[in-house]
Amino acid sequence: MSKIQTLRFRRPIEKDKNEYAPKPVAARHTGILQDQLRRAARPPFVPEFSVVLRILLIFRVTAAMYSNLQDCDEVFNYWEPLHYLYKGYGFQTWETSPQYAIRSWAYTLLWLLPSKFLSWTLRETGKRPAFFFVRAALGTICAVCEGKLYETVRRKINNRVARYMLFMLAANAGMWNAATALLPSSFAMYATMLALSHAFVPPSNQDGQRTLAAVVYFTVGAVLGWPFALALAIPFVFEELFVFGADKVPAKDKLEWQLNRGIRLLLCGAGAALILIPIIVIDSYFYGKVAAVFWNIVKYNVFPDAARGPDLYGTEPWYYYFLNLFLNFNILLPMALLSLPALAITYRIDRRRLGNAVPSAEQSSPFRILALRLLPMYVWIGILSIQPHKEERFMYPVYPLICFNAAVMTYLLRGWIETAYIKITKSPYRASRSKLFRWSTLTIVLLTAFISLTRILALWKYYHTPMTIVYQFEKHEIPRLLNITGLLETPLPPPEEYRQRQEETREDEQRIDLSPIKEFGLRICYGKEWHRFPGHYLVPDGIRVDWIKSEFDGMLPARFHETHDGIRSRVLGTRRIPEGLNDLNKEEPMHYVQVSSCDYLVDLDFPHDPIESKHEPRYVLDEKTWERVTCLPFLDVRHSSRLTRAFWLPGQMWQSRNTFGEYCLLRNRRSVEMKIEEIHNAHGSV
Repeated sequence: MSKIQTLRFRRPIEKDKNEYAPKPVAARHTGILQDQLRRAARPPFVPEFSVVLRILLIFRVTAAMYSNLQDCDEVFNYWEPLHYLYKGYGFQTWETSPQYAIRSWAYTLLWLLPSKFLSWTLRETGKRPAFFFVRAALGTICAVCEGKLYETVRRKINNRVARYMLFMLAANAGMWNAATALLPSSFAMYATMLALSHAFVPPSNQDGQRTLAAVVYFTVGAVLGWPFALALAIPFVFEELFVFGADKVPAKDKLEWQLNRGIRLLLCGAGAALILIPIIVIDSYFYGKVAAVFWNIVKYNVFPDAARGPDLYGTEPWYYYFLNLFLNFNILLPMALLSLPALAITYRIDRRRLGNAVPSAEQSSPFRILALRLLPMYVWIGILSIQPHKEERFMYPVYPLICFNAAVMTYLLRGWIETAYIKITKSPYRASRSKLFRWSTLTIVLLTAFISLTRILALWKYYHTPMTIVYQFEKHEIPRLLNITGLLETPLPPPEEYRQRQEETREDEQRIDLSPIKEFGLRICYGKEWHRFPGHYLVPDGIRVDWIKSEFDGMLPARFHETHDGIRSRVLGTRRIPEGLNDLNKEEPMHYVQVSSCDYLVDLDFPHDPIESKHEPRYVLDEKTWERVTCLPFLDVRHSSRLTRAFWLPGQMWQSRNTFGEYCLLRNRRSVEMKIEEIHNAHGSV
């Protein structure tokens, strides 16, 4: 037997050629951005939606409990009208007068259900729990919207980008403030996130639901929230009309394709516009006349006459938003602003990161699609920066997009480092084993989280006092009055012992019924601190809040017509044109009371650098008339370092650069003693 074997090589036929031809590298996932290292390894860890929701809920509910009320407009234009629907009394601004009608009662009515939820389910009738439950509901809605946006970014952009964005959203000072604010701009932020969770999916003629959902959410955010938020939809509309997206369109079919896209967008817009009907009906019902609030807002802000308009309430330089955003987003702001130029650089030096295929004339470039995802932030900041009147809350709708753009920039920066590393070492294998890239992105995420934490702590420790003062009033001063007049069913121990026991146990020994305080007819007054009044939700029923004259010469809120018979009677109040309100920001003396009629006074004093005037004397020094109930530290911005007042760090070296005043709750000695004596006499007490 021969030990020779013969090998015969057969020329491959056409079928075999296709089988053995080199195959293109498979995409890591379906997103626009593609990882270039460790492509065959397991994808990077990204949490599922349920885990993401839990993470975000921890941050948002915590913010609901501990964040400040950042804007007096939130209190007077939204919390006070909501309190009026809830309790039948509260402050009213000119914006909610039927004469002007530029605040939507449909939006306010939306939050009446969570406001009453605890009283319906747990028989909890306290206003303070209702206040925090509404904020927790706002935080929960925000967390869900953030989670939906995260899911779309994970599927359609990149796993790593989604992970970076998640932690930037969660541990961020800007989102800490915006997520639980009862403001239309926050609501517009929620709606924008939901709209973008659909708009970030590449458009296709076969996917009409994507277009309809995005248009509906953009419309809801604009009509029920803030009309100007519709500007964030400009890149979406452009993409819908002119970008192929997921479609492959031959040149001969382009006109028909564009016509179909245009008709679809118009039909979706017409369908979404139906949302206007119930909103106009609700607002018209509460105002007692036909009211298109969204148009009134646009008309007042965009087409004011010479004597009116938003500029009456202050103007700021063009760079105001950049300074403010840097305070809230620290290093994320410059990264977000550089994201679009960085994408152009990546397109030139690392094009494979945007996908392997070179698009033909019949397809859309991934570069163009991702650029349109980054564009809304630039549109929003550009439009608002040229407006003279600027406020921090106007930036809320774009907060999540700043985090998204910064996350994309972080990913592109990681790609540049990978490219440079491979070019230097000439070893993709060594690059795949290196931890340099992981540590570079982790450093960015941890650094911005740390800076944001110091900002959040600064807001709490330096500026939370106005909310703490009214808490002290409710939890200590009112029970003291009820106790010494015998109006409590179970007498309390001596004041010092009672206070110490509460501080040690961190909970009340018993539930105290504060309703008898109505017999006192107490009045608490605000002067120059009117803009830090936290709202009637945090002031017990039976306590009247009034204004005293200060150096402020603008218009202060008036009062809603007080009602007691449910929501139908409230409508009679919302339809009344209140006296003493105007849209010219002119002072109205009828809103003031004499300081001598105040039983309690909230005032801010700076003993190290006292400021005194005719209408703003140092009440705290008038010890014959006023007695300190409690005084807490409040940061003096004028005499504190820019750095240490913006961020909080422990240690004497840091804190020594700050100066604090005293934020005080003062008691009118004579007035309160007289009312205590009257209650004693009325109840036959000794």
